[in-house]
Amino acid sequence: MTLDETDREILNRMQDDLPLVSHPYAVIAEELGIPENELLDRLNRMKDKRIITRFGPFFDAAAMGGAFCLCAMAIPPEDFETVLTKVNEHPEVAHNYQRTHRLNMWFVLATETPEGIKATADAIEWEMGIEVLCFPKLQEFFIGFRVAA
Repeated sequence: MTLDETDREILNRMQDDLPLVSHPYAVIAEELGIPENELLDRLNRMKDKRIITRFGPFFDAAAMGGAFCLCAMAIPPEDFETVLTKVNEHPEVAHNYQRTHRLNMWFVLATETPEGIKATADAIEWEMGIEVLCFPKLQEFFIGFRVAA
């Protein structure tokens, strides 16, 4: 799929604050000068084509009593897709990345309680028979992460 200029404008705009109104997509569509149904159609098409995989807010889990933790695993290359699928079946897995390193799978756990991190990591380790290394947050940095489309 090739992105046109409107698709790029949509992707760039959707990374900013979503208006807290009853029809946020209508507001964004108006900002972009397109009808709301076109905005929604384009977002659905990009999702269907896996240009985007998910869309949603970032929550401060710790402020709500929960926790985040960066985790890593060393997966044999021939087992990577199988392990990836099983790890991603856990609703606590916020996102998952493959890296070219001995620790080739990195993912973030987001749980409702701090104890949920260990419980989920232990469950994944038990299911896969592969050690899950947990790297808890020591200090928080706001980096304002954006990807220009």
